[in-house]
Amino acid sequence: MGRLTQIIMVIGLALLSTPGQADDQDRALQLRESGKILPLEEILSISRTQINGHVLEVELERKRSVLIYEIKILDDKGRVWELKVDATTGQIINREQE
Repeated sequence: MGRLTQIIMVIGLALLSTPGQADDQDRALQLRESGKILPLEEILSISRTQINGHVLEVELERKRSVLIYEIKILDDKGRVWELKVDATTGQIINREQE
């Protein structure tokens, strides 16, 4: 990929993201870099031990004083599952079919 194409893609992605999304991504990155949450790759690996499928959505939320990843996964039978995973420890908090 040429340098100009890369620059255009970066500008396009920047224009597509909303300020709220950018703030959320920055917050998640800061938490990860400070060691307060596990890397998303590790959380997704843990999630796949529970439900194998296509990840539809991932959100990082604070519930009370706990940081939680809410992950929606589409399994091979077409069912959507929501997993709640402690972002600090990787412990599965809840698993339910939507």
